[in-house]
Parts: sequence; C-alpha cells; structure tokens
Amino acid sequence: MATPHITALADDFAETVLMPGDPLRAKMIADTYLTDVRQVNAVRNMLGFTGFYQGRRISVMGSGMGIPSLSIYAHELFSQYGVQRIVRVGSCGSLQDGVKVGDLVIAQGASTDSVVNRKRFGGFDFAALADYRLLERTVRRADESGQPVHVGNVFSADLFYEPDPAWAQRMTRMGVLAVEMEAAGLYGVAAELGRQALAVLTVSDHLISGEKLTAEQRQDDFHDMVRLTLDAMTLDH
Repeated sequence: MATPHITALADDFAETVLMPGDPLRAKMIADTYLTDVRQVNAVRNMLGFTGFYQGRRISVMGSGMGIPSLSIYAHELFSQYGVQRIVRVGSCGSLQDGVKVGDLVIAQGASTDSVVNRKRFGGFDFAALADYRLLERTVRRADESGQPVHVGNVFSADLFYEPDPAWAQRMTRMGVLAVEMEAAGLYGVAAELGRQALAVLTVSDHLISGEKLTAEQRQDDFHDMVRLTLDAMTLDH
C-alpha cells in the first residue's frame, strides 16, 4: 500500500502513532525509546518508524508544521493504514502566568483561526476536542508519576508571525493556556474518521513574559513529554 505521501506497506504502522512536527525528532524518539525499530517511511524526508515500547507496538512519524501538513499525514494514517490513535508531541507558547516554560500542557480542546473544521462541519463552529480516554489515561499517568500538567484549551494558529498586536491578550483573557499550530487540525481529522487523538505539549516559550527555554532545556523537557506519553499509551485500560 502507498499513498501520495507515505510509501509504507499496509501493516507497517502500529495502531498508536506519536507525531512530533520535526521528522528528526521522530527519529530521535525511535532511536531513544523503541526497540526492534524499522524505518517505514521517508517520502519528502518525513521519517516514520515502528518499534516496541515496553512490549507494545508503537509508531512515530513527523507531521511537518501547521494544520495542512499534519492533516495530510493524519488522514492517510487513519484512513489507509489502520491507525487508531495519534498523539501529537510538540511545543507550545504559554499565554498564562501560571503556565511556565518547561511545563507540560495537555490539550483538552483546541480553538483555531483555521477554517478546516468549519469546512468539515458545514460552515458551523466545531468543538475540536481530544479523545476523552486518551486524555484521561495521560492525566492519570501524570498524576501517578508526580508529573504536573496543565489541562485545558489551546489555540492552533495558522500564522507563526501573528500581525495583530492584541491577539495574545484576547487569548489570555479567554483562558487559553497556550498556542501551537496543529492540534485543532488533528482533532478534526480524528472526529471525521472516527479515530482517537490527543496533543501533549511542552511549553518552550512564554508569549507574555518573553522567557524561553535554552536548547539544553528543550531537549530535557521534550524527553519528559515523550516518556509521559509513551507510558500513558502503554497503560492497561
């Protein structure tokens, strides 16, 4: 089986796929955490791998940046490769004083300025929500391990360089925890195709205070996020 963007065989992907934006981070996750790893995709250098974590078959693949790129890969994985759940693991920018750099954010819902979900939903507003079971398992695992997390609404932006100077203040006032660029698209694709989706994010910078993680801190905190996600996905129900 092959799609325009994935050359893997029909059974090359596990039912659970972790999706960082950067394909080199997908390789790092596979090399660091999975055993018996095989590379299953390299089209356009969007690397994908399948292996085992604590005896459970897991895949990891890059998504690229933004809702359009992620939506292509998520749609093909769900519709053509039998993938049942995708968890985005990436970075975000905090919009709240209490959400510090290095913290983890789990996106219960994702607002957006993209029109993709309105197109799916006949022009109406669609509440882009995480799958509750994935959300509950991940929060439960965080609680069991003593890993503090923030759970709530994020904003999936179409633009990285936002021209409206009042944008961040509106988001903060409405209680949005952080901004990123993919979760609302992932949640919409999953809803359309009857699959499960979740986004687990590391706060890499603070859009109010201007604070940012160093390169070394980004690596350490990224590993905290990946370990939490992998442990949650391999919990017994």
